[in-house]
Amino acid sequence: MNDTTARPELPDHLSIDPRSPHHVAAVFEHDIGIRFNGKDRADVEEYCISEGWIRVPAGKTVDRKGKPLLLKIKGRVEVFYR
Repeated sequence: MNDTTARPELPDHLSIDPRSPHHVAAVFEHDIGIRFNGKDRADVEEYCISEGWIRVPAGKTVDRKGKPLLLKIKGRVEVFYR
């Protein structure tokens, strides 16, 4: 399985929220992985490689619209296709 030519390039800033201007639907058609400070993370909602941060949910806390509250954590971000 060598379908690397069909995969779009991973953006510097990506969000899973479809309403965000940083959402790229074509990237989510493939399985991507995010490594933060050397540890694989599966709970990342948004990331920025150049600024070195990720946004993750703050436990079970939600806002008044039912969306999880997000914490911004700074560190080394690596993104890759699995």
